[in-house]
Amino acid sequence: MSEAVDDESVRKFVTAYLKKKGFKQAENAFQEELNKNTNSSSSPISFNSQLDPDVAKHVLSFSQYEEGPAQYQDGYAKLRSWTYTSLDLYRHELLRVLYPVFIHCFMDLVAKGHIQDARTFFNSFREDHEMMHLRDLQKLEGVLSPSHLEEMEFAHSLRQSKVNIKICQYSYELLLQFLHKSQSTTVLGIINEHINFQVSPGQPSSISEDAEAVTLTGSSLDSANQINQKEIHWGLLEDSFEERLEKAGALDSEKAEGESKEGDGDENKKKSSEGAKQGSSNKKLKKDKASGATAKTARPEATPVTAVPRVKPELTLPVIPTEVEQSIFEDLRNRVQLSSAALPSVSFYTFINTHNGLNCSSISHDGSMVAGGFSDSSLKVWDMAKIGQQGLDSALQGENGTTTSSEQVLSNGGKKPYTLFQGHSGPVYSATFNPLGDFILSSSADSTVRLWSTKLNANLVCYKGHNYPVWDVQFSPVGHYFASASHDRTARIWSMDRIQPLRIMAGHLSDVDCVQWHANCNYVATGSSDKTVRLWDVQTGECVRIFIGHRSMVLSLAMSPDGRYMASGDEDGTIMMWDLSTGRCVTPLTGHTSCVWTLDFSGEGSLLASGSADCTVKLWDVTASTKLPRTEENKSGNTSRLRSLRTLPTKSTPVYSLRFSRRNLLFASGVLSKTV
Repeated sequence: MSEAVDDESVRKFVTAYLKKKGFKQAENAFQEELNKNTNSSSSPISFNSQLDPDVAKHVLSFSQYEEGPAQYQDGYAKLRSWTYTSLDLYRHELLRVLYPVFIHCFMDLVAKGHIQDARTFFNSFREDHEMMHLRDLQKLEGVLSPSHLEEMEFAHSLRQSKVNIKICQYSYELLLQFLHKSQSTTVLGIINEHINFQVSPGQPSSISEDAEAVTLTGSSLDSANQINQKEIHWGLLEDSFEERLEKAGALDSEKAEGESKEGDGDENKKKSSEGAKQGSSNKKLKKDKASGATAKTARPEATPVTAVPRVKPELTLPVIPTEVEQSIFEDLRNRVQLSSAALPSVSFYTFINTHNGLNCSSISHDGSMVAGGFSDSSLKVWDMAKIGQQGLDSALQGENGTTTSSEQVLSNGGKKPYTLFQGHSGPVYSATFNPLGDFILSSSADSTVRLWSTKLNANLVCYKGHNYPVWDVQFSPVGHYFASASHDRTARIWSMDRIQPLRIMAGHLSDVDCVQWHANCNYVATGSSDKTVRLWDVQTGECVRIFIGHRSMVLSLAMSPDGRYMASGDEDGTIMMWDLSTGRCVTPLTGHTSCVWTLDFSGEGSLLASGSADCTVKLWDVTASTKLPRTEENKSGNTSRLRSLRTLPTKSTPVYSLRFSRRNLLFASGVLSKTV
């Protein structure tokens, strides 16, 4: 009796399934086969007898769950339980599978109209993934109907793409055995459709490689790979300050050497010229001990360095006054040579009494001025020289005053040591000084960017173009041009003399949180909440690189002085070093325990400084990070320790901004926080 029931059940389910999926030809062929078997014998042959018992069992078990949402809950629960009870050696690799399966189970339930079951499923297991994927979960919470899956770009992108997961051979075999034994056809279908395994022989990868082990593939990765094939020119500008100083240094060395040793003039001129060219091609110059330094003092190291290519500017560069050029040359001549053995001096500016009102801070290129953007829509600029003259403490006073005068009298008879700029109608989220320090830009929740004069103490221009809060704004290395990043998912390029943007760069799937110029001003990089970094061509406005690898929103960016590398910091505390020419991650730098809010390279590019919400400044060896062979990394166990040179803790001050001056003094700023 049970065989007849099973026979009828299998027959009905197969017919219904073929009809539901629209396989009309297969349905007709199946019906013809059934009719033929029925008519060819007086006693009907059991349909089940023609199937392997295991196959019939799978079909029946699948039919029980085909129409109901319980298959997703049960399938994921079994996979989760099995994964967490796996051997420690393989568990971290198997855990990588859970998150993609979780989000696709949820979205499949929504797509089939099981909204309440989808919410129950989502709330039951969301805690497993909140630590690593909190922002993604917050976005998916808003998916409440099948139409949302199409309308929301983030959800639509997930459903159209595959996840690339690196896994060792044994972990892969363990997973397949479990899926076969548990008969989890739903989970198996999701894994087959949405996960692409990169199986490698040998031992499982380390937990520290998790950031690189799970990446997005499919249509989005295909487009990223296509974009990353575009040619970019990462070199320095022709006739840059460094190049001109290199030529001047070579001539000075020849002249001084000839005067000091006339007898061996020809030979010594040649050696001095060669040494100067080799050293300054990497922008490495020793500090002069006195203004009248000899050629021996100014002679750079003779270590051969790969010459940095030169490129032509795509933008019309502003004219720099002669006296400013002379000042810049003087700074570059006196630049301190930094390396892993010679770390920089650090000057830290601490804001106190801000009453949780400080949103951002910025330091001028020479460290003489510090700006702070506040929640009360004000911008305040401190002149360090004036603070020193007044004999005030080195700690900055951050009272949220409302008057516009920079000469407000304090209770002790002194004057407030800052200039107050008012004009925004919302919290100020970013500020940036131009290279000369005579202008400052600020961006705000009021969707505008404002240009201020630090000499006139006045607002000059209000730039309107974004539709939502502007999170970041950055002057170009030559001034005049600047870039902004906004909640409207675009970045825009502007010039000081035009109120409309020159370029609009659209492509990110979520907020553009930070922006940074390339050293040659021909490219702009943007970091986003969609966990990607993009590089844009300033001339065309096109995206020429997409960098995929971060596990959380990207909060900070920095470009190496030679323009070859870029560093990006995210919300989880991970820093990734990228090669712009290939679009690939050279190495992840791990060590921070909270958001990396600021990054900056030293003047010659040998060190990277990072500032974090974990109240530390870290110094990283860029040379080791970019040159170390992968084989040595694997032997060392902890790769990041090889590159982390020093951790500088503050008492209780999250680090808001960092700036290497032209002379390689490192400036940092942050607000004293008693709650940390």
